[in-house]
Parts: sequence; structure tokens; C-alpha cells
Amino acid sequence: MTAMPGVHLNRLSVPVAGREVIDGLTLSIRPGTVVGLVGPNGCGKSTLLRSLYRAARPRSGTIVIDGRSLAELSFGDSAKLVAALPQEERTELDFTVAEVVALGATAGTDAAPDQIERAVRRALERTGMSGHADRSVLGLSGGERQRTLVARAFAQRARYLLLDEPTNHLDLRHQLDLSAEVRRYVHESPSPDPPAAVLALHDLNLAAGLCDRVVVMSEGAVVADGAPEESLDPGIVETVYGVRPTLARRPDTGAPHLFFPLTQTQEDS
Repeated sequence: MTAMPGVHLNRLSVPVAGREVIDGLTLSIRPGTVVGLVGPNGCGKSTLLRSLYRAARPRSGTIVIDGRSLAELSFGDSAKLVAALPQEERTELDFTVAEVVALGATAGTDAAPDQIERAVRRALERTGMSGHADRSVLGLSGGERQRTLVARAFAQRARYLLLDEPTNHLDLRHQLDLSAEVRRYVHESPSPDPPAAVLALHDLNLAAGLCDRVVVMSEGAVVADGAPEESLDPGIVETVYGVRPTLARRPDTGAPHLFFPLTQTQEDS
């Protein structure tokens, strides 16, 4: 029997500081898709991603990636499958930007030096950091450091790209550039086995415009899972966030766009 491709979480429960942050969650992520995880603070988005890149240990349930149990993979093998941008990562060592990105290019691989060099160069181009390759990461702005870490994830050339709040610290232009590059990474891959990207996001309109599929989470569980216009229905958003938006369509792409009230009446709140 051929193994089913994709990431499959079955009845996953993950504790953090004694509290069950993820509780019995079942979810599948298909190759070739950009998936957004949205939900209020503390709903379990980051914990879910941390479980996938093995920074958090599930209490129960299973994670299967392309037919292989994640728990049984070596860290080298899992690095070939999963690349991650954590929500917060401090870079205190005096590495150059290119050296940090090369850490991704060499993770879990025995690629030749010229292949690593090409991967680093392409990742720096994707994130607009080519002109900063020889700078120390200690002298970067918050946005430049974020783009360096995203480049490191791109350079890993993994099948599953996990990005936790990737637009943090980025200005508008670089938010848009990064969104376009994530879609290119997934949808324009030359590989016959397409990659997938999973992004934890706070901006619902960014999720609606960027993602093929949006998973809405609340209290460690999946509340909605589908195309953006389905998952970001105003009723679902109100149930999860306590604020009801007005739904419209972008005139350029037709993607759903949510408008939120600037203030709420006492009755609404």
C-alpha cells in the first residue's frame, strides 16, 4: 500500500506548563497547499507548529509525515521534511547573514558545497537579503533579522515549511514580498512532489489573501477548516474572537476581506 502523502495529526494532545494546550486535535495538511492557522492568543497555533518541528512533545496522539511517524524519525531525517521559523528566536552569535542561512542549507543533508551555495543564494534572493549577506546578524534591524531567519527556512529546501508569525517586524512591502514568495515556493515548485506551507497568522485578511485553506482554532481545537471564504465566515469569526466583521470581496483578486468595527457598543461587548 502506498503511503498517503501529507502531514496527518490524529487525536493529538500537547501539554504546556501542565495545561493541555492542544486537546485531541485531528488535522491533515496536503502537499501543494498554503495553510493558515488563525485564532486568538493562546489557542494553540504555535504549540501545534512546535509539535511538528519537534520543539514540543505530545502527550498522546500521532503525527505522521508522508507515511512515516515523526516520533520515529532521526532529527536529520525530520530536517529533510520540515523547516521551521519559530515565533521568537534570539540570534546572539556573531554570524554573518549568509552563515545563518547556510545552517538551513546544510540541515539534514550531505549536499555538495556548490549546491549549498546555490541554496543560500536563492534563499537570500527570495527574502531580499542578498545585499546583506556579509553583515553580522547582531547589527540587523528586527525586520532584517526576521527575513534572515525566513531565508534560513527556505534554504533548507524541506517539503513542509512551517512559519510562525512570519510577518512579525516586517514593513508592508516585505510582508507582501514574503507572501508572494511563500506561494511561489509551494505552487511553482519544479518537484513532482510539491511542498506545503503552514503559517500561524494573526492577520485574518492576510490569511484570506495568502492561504488556500484556513484552519480556525480556539482553545486547542479546530473550529473551522476550509477555503478562506468558508472558514472566515463572519459568524465563525464572531464566535471565536467576539467581534463580528463585515465580509466583502477584494476587487483585484476576489478574495474575502473582513472589515471590523472601530468601536463596539456596550451591548456588543
